[in-house]
Amino acid sequence: MGDKGYSSRMIRLELRRRGIKAVIPERRDQIANRKRKGSRGGRPHVYEALTYKHRNLVERCIGKLKQWRAIATRFDKLAGSYLAGVTIASLMLWLRQAELSDTL
Repeated sequence: MGDKGYSSRMIRLELRRRGIKAVIPERRDQIANRKRKGSRGGRPHVYEALTYKHRNLVERCIGKLKQWRAIATRFDKLAGSYLAGVTIASLMLWLRQAELSDTL
């Protein structure tokens, strides 16, 4: 999934070539250009709006994980060590969230 910054013909063609379904909304200027061209402008790009909304949730989670310096800069040389750090940070965030929801 990508935001509107990734809505370009080249990126969409590369995703299609690799068999990946693009979940990228069309930018306003692209919509206007397509409409200006009329029937030569082609069909509008279709994307799943509900799936796109979940992208925000994932991005916020990654942002919270990157508050941990070791995760943001990837100090660990081995992938297993890095995964362990991400797992620990995720558990700490989850426990903090659970604690906050219990006090409310």
